[in-house]
Amino acid sequence: MERKQIKRYHWLLSISRSLRKRTAWFTPIVPYLRILSPTRHLKTLDRYIIRQFIGTYFFSIALIISISIVFDVNENLAKFTQFHAPLRAIVFDYYANFIPYFANLFSPLFVFIAVIFFTSKLAGNSEIISMLAAGVSFRRLMRPYMFSCILLSGLSFYLSGYVIPHGTVIRQNFESMYKNKKKNTSAENVQLQVDRGVIAYIQHYDNNMKRGYGFSLDKFENKKLVSHMTAAELQYDTISDSKFHWRATNWRIRAIHGLREQITYGEQKDTLILMEPTDLVYSKGQQETFTNPELRAYISKQIGRGSGNVVQYKVEYHKRIASSFASFILTTIGLSLSSRKRKGGMGLYLGIGMALSFGYIMLQTVSATFAINADTPPMLAAWIPNILFSIVAYFCYRNAPN
Repeated sequence: MERKQIKRYHWLLSISRSLRKRTAWFTPIVPYLRILSPTRHLKTLDRYIIRQFIGTYFFSIALIISISIVFDVNENLAKFTQFHAPLRAIVFDYYANFIPYFANLFSPLFVFIAVIFFTSKLAGNSEIISMLAAGVSFRRLMRPYMFSCILLSGLSFYLSGYVIPHGTVIRQNFESMYKNKKKNTSAENVQLQVDRGVIAYIQHYDNNMKRGYGFSLDKFENKKLVSHMTAAELQYDTISDSKFHWRATNWRIRAIHGLREQITYGEQKDTLILMEPTDLVYSKGQQETFTNPELRAYISKQIGRGSGNVVQYKVEYHKRIASSFASFILTTIGLSLSSRKRKGGMGLYLGIGMALSFGYIMLQTVSATFAINADTPPMLAAWIPNILFSIVAYFCYRNAPN
């Protein structure tokens, strides 16, 4: 028995030595990891405020979204019944994607409401006064608020850029089927540059069938026409493993070599044309169905083609980034307004704060509209609300209690 224990001891000792050798490189960076660890900087007060902040935030979202669902069901119940929408589709296709979309859309407002409510409660119970009297500065008091904003902003950016677009596609398909919200499924007289010196034209395109009629493709070299292709019909191959596969019917190609021409024709021809159905038909809100990588790829592709129909896509891309920083701005405003204990209560300052948050959301919408319909740069239009309200936040912070 003792020999077995000795063998086991030596076996464990050899394993620990080998592990120590393999992890020797990790030892010098352990002190730096301890410095970066959030638990090193978060004290009991910080954890208490973070719990209150996050809890109030999700509670306010659940409360307001529940009320929104009740009103939405009351408004659309007749349409659901008229178009015989199944219960499973209503729950999982519509409302399962309705909730995260609108919750994330008004996330800055929910952040502000959460800050106002639980901070005013702390101030009413004289807890803020106790913290400041104990030597906690207002800047130190903001630390757990900013840490909470980092978590909520990261969550909001991830949802808006990578999760919600997929749900928006499902929700829009449900609306077009069961709420009779007609989507744009066709296009007339579409002309676009599909490659350098290659111009495509489609007289009529049906997105439901993925089929175009009256197609022509012109190729230019040194501003001279070298090839002209026409086809009565053009069908997109939806089952191909790769993109850009089209099938031309009743096609004809004129190859021009100086004063000579070579004409070839046939009934059907499989060909690669650098365009997709999404390039031909634009429906309202289409930019909301693209994830961030898809938006970047689409914008760069359209700019390379010389298309000017990319403003709304640029605005959407920059707005997703700018909206993530709204939590920090509105949190600073809300904390500065609600951290002081007042005799008359928080009614007036709560109203001022709500007006500011609604003004922020309205300015976001107005600036995006100006960027689309005017000559305002999309990036500037998306960041104007943040710039203006950062000034307001700084003014509130400077006048906050110390």
